[in-house]
Amino acid sequence: MVSQTEKPPKFSVKDLTIRYGTTPALSGVSLEVEENEIFGIIGPANAGKTSFLKVLNRMDTMTEGMSYEGEIEFNGINTRKLRNLYALRSRIGVVFPLPVGLPLSIYDNVAFSPRLRGINEKKRLDQIVEQSLTRAALWDEVKDRLDSLGSLLSGGQQQRLTIARALSQDPDILFLDEFSIAVDPVTTMRIEDVLVELKQEMTIILVTNLVQQARRLTRRTAFFLSGECVEVGETEAMFAGDVKDSRTSDYIEGRFG
Repeated sequence: MVSQTEKPPKFSVKDLTIRYGTTPALSGVSLEVEENEIFGIIGPANAGKTSFLKVLNRMDTMTEGMSYEGEIEFNGINTRKLRNLYALRSRIGVVFPLPVGLPLSIYDNVAFSPRLRGINEKKRLDQIVEQSLTRAALWDEVKDRLDSLGSLLSGGQQQRLTIARALSQDPDILFLDEFSIAVDPVTTMRIEDVLVELKQEMTIILVTNLVQQARRLTRRTAFFLSGECVEVGETEAMFAGDVKDSRTSDYIEGRFG
């Protein structure tokens, strides 16, 4: 039981199993993600990493044939008992592997979510757009062309625009699903610097296929393999070889994956 002075984990997952139809994608996962940490998830393709994020955000309700068993708590509340799933999703910003820009101007991409929340005052929207683009390390590059289409930006800029749009929700938690797949190394490092700063304000779950990125950014890391959470541990300890399962070291050291 959590005391009155101790915050519950941001997410608590117990005995989670995810299926598509009758086919399991992830089985028996139990872990906690704490407030204001960058929590890493590593593992090869088809390990269940993206499915895990989808269920945390209750996107199973939007995916045909997807279901889960087990318990998921967000800020101490069982997500199955939430009547308004929009209220949950509005607290979670999501960035997918490839930039998913809306066919709108840079300004309107970022202002889209605030407008959905009923914010229509121009001065307030201007503040949100500038703040979100600044936090995504993009403001200085686009401030003079906010009316231009977001789709005309470079790939790295579009990914940062996607991050700005996620931040415009003022989320409690940010999901990053292999954000650097389509981003050059210089831009990746810029985004990583942003994430380190954002950790002071929110919790971040980072799914990455770059194990060294997990080492640079995360305090704790979960290793997923073939639909199983092999282990969860302190990131530096895992990279130093202090693991419970040799498969974790084999993956980190590049012997498979």
